Amino acid sequence: MKTAYDVILTPIITEQALEHNELGKYAFKVAPDANKIEIKKAIEEIFKVKVLKVTTLNMDGKRKKQGRYPEGSRKAWKKAVVRLTPDSKSIEFFEGLV
Repeated sequence: MKTAYDVILTPIITEQALEHNELGKYAFKVAPDANKIEIKKAIEEIFKVKVLKVTTLNMDGKRKKQGRYPEGSRKAWKKAVVRLTPDSKSIEFFEGLV
């Protein structure tokens, strides 16, 4: 059985992701086989907040050159954008970053 920490891998801390924090939206890198229900339960368990909606995106790995001939690619990963309910508290991890 997967734990909440197996589902949520890392928070995404970029300028674009941090702009949405005021709206109650937070972005996370999640396990590729995780579904929306598992992601919602994991966020509620880890951060003690109420989740309104979960949106997931499969991010394709970019193709990269690594010299003259060999061509490789970055790993594909899954991103989840979580929207909290209006009466829910914000996630403290993201508060000092803006």
